Amino acid sequence: MNKEQCYQIGYISKVHGLRGEVTVVLDVDYPEDYEDLEHLFIEQKSRLTPYFLEHFVLQPGNRVLAKFEELDSIDAVSPLVGAEIFLPLSELPKLDEDQYYYHELVGFEVFDETEGLIGKVDQIYDLQTQDLLGVTFKGKEVLIPIQDGIIQKVDKAAKKVYCQLPEGLLEIYLED
Repeated sequence: MNKEQCYQIGYISKVHGLRGEVTVVLDVDYPEDYEDLEHLFIEQKSRLTPYFLEHFVLQPGNRVLAKFEELDSIDAVSPLVGAEIFLPLSELPKLDEDQYYYHELVGFEVFDETEGLIGKVDQIYDLQTQDLLGVTFKGKEVLIPIQDGIIQKVDKAAKKVYCQLPEGLLEIYLED
């Protein structure tokens, strides 16, 4: 399993107790969708390694108390602290017709209501403060915030994103 076939759901933040439990911070909209996990993948040395779970108990604040099979001590789980946690894309919860996952937008054409076709989405930037579409426009990368008011509509069938870009946004990127 490689990272391109997976999506990140969070990371291991710290060891919990003496018996090999860890605290996981989830970066998902609906943590309850992940309550019944039986396994997950942990990134170690740029590789994803499968781990089977004894329990995965939701806690307040998008946190989870997790226990992995066969890891029964602080020494066994300490090297996992800070590691990112992944699941296969095939396990993504199904969405309504008008909803989408950001990774699905890669390759979609982006249209601005005044400029017309901007370009195709090359990359999604998942930053702590804001998520951005990376689009090549006139040979330069333009970063478009993914937020209501800017993204007007996403047509998944036609693979198009319709935007109302803030005045001057494109010009900032075209300046030398």
